[in-house]
Amino acid sequence: MIPHPAHQPPACARVFPSGGPGTAALAEHVLTTGHGTWWTDRAPHPRVIAVTCGDHALLAGDPTAVAPADLASLAGRCVEASDRFLPVLGAAFDRLHPWDRMLYVHQSDGTPSRVPRMVEVRQLRPEDGPALTTMDPAMSWIHSTWGGPAGLAASGHAWAAFRTGRVLALACTRFTGSRYEDVACATDPSERRQHLALACVRGLTDDITARGRTATWSCSRAHRASRLLAWTAGFRLAREYVHHTTGPMAVSAPSIVGAAA
Repeated sequence: MIPHPAHQPPACARVFPSGGPGTAALAEHVLTTGHGTWWTDRAPHPRVIAVTCGDHALLAGDPTAVAPADLASLAGRCVEASDRFLPVLGAAFDRLHPWDRMLYVHQSDGTPSRVPRMVEVRQLRPEDGPALTTMDPAMSWIHSTWGGPAGLAASGHAWAAFRTGRVLALACTRFTGSRYEDVACATDPSERRQHLALACVRGLTDDITARGRTATWSCSRAHRASRLLAWTAGFRLAREYVHHTTGPMAVSAPSIVGAAA
């Protein structure tokens, strides 16, 4: 697959509709923020298109137009595509696992949060970038759709709980679209059960509402804690769906340079 810069989507990118909730906002997020990459099977008149950001990908087009080796750019990602792509995805990767997901939409204020003493909950500022680099490694995934800690800190789309300059919990817009912003949150494992994530999510959803958009929440059906937090924060279930996680390549992939040539 041939890469294209985030701000220069191929014409066929129109296949990904705008204004969708949850991870459907990924394509809009890439175009708006510049974080992510477009991919096509060929430069003129592409038949297959993908867009990637963080560890997520959307894939569309004609699955018969690509060979398994062409899908190397989707390795190690959560891929959303029609069932017609499952045969070529299954041939491309050693592992292809279905993952049951739940999409929630923010509909009420939710339960008020009580923040412990000596904890400050506020919107992230650009100067908070260094603090994000020292977060517990279990939380580091959360800034991947913003290009890293500095990008998230400067985005205006994140709230965090701090104690003496240390990030204890963080909620951010994972994908921002024209109508919806999909929310993600993470808490330091040693600071859980203090309602810190709830406080961050409430601050973020207030911001999203002020921007004229609606917050959404996407999580695994098996992740009971995430589902409970979503409900407590005022999100309600809209639909269930499945995406697939990809393992290592099962076939040898040609280089991007060779493909582009």
